[in-house]
Amino acid sequence: MGRRKTYPSDVSREQFERIRPLLESVRKRTKPRMVDLHEVFNAVLYLLKSGCQWRMLPEGFPHWVTVYSYFAKWSAPGQDGVSTLERALKKIGWRGPHQTGAQRHDQLLDR
Repeated sequence: MGRRKTYPSDVSREQFERIRPLLESVRKRTKPRMVDLHEVFNAVLYLLKSGCQWRMLPEGFPHWVTVYSYFAKWSAPGQDGVSTLERALKKIGWRGPHQTGAQRHDQLLDR
C-alpha cells in the first residue's frame, strides 16, 4: 500500500507509539497482524472526527470491516467502565469534534 493522503485527525507515529501497548493489549495473539495498527487507529480517528459512514472511509485506510472490528474491541468498556479507546485518546490528548458531521447534518435538516 502506498502513502495515503494525510488528514487533520491523524496522529503522528511518535504519538501512536505512546499508546501502542495499550491498544495491542486488547487483541488476543492468535496469528500475526496483517494490518498497520497506526493506520487502523488513524481511520478510527477519521471516523470519529468526520462522522462519516463506515463504508465511506477514504481510500488508503485499511478496509472498513477491519477498522470496525478493531473499533468494536477498543470501545468495549473495561472492568472500570472506561474503554481502551477512551484511555488511548486521553493519553495522547486527542480532541475530537463537539459534534459529529452526522449530528450537524441532522440539526440543519431540523431547521
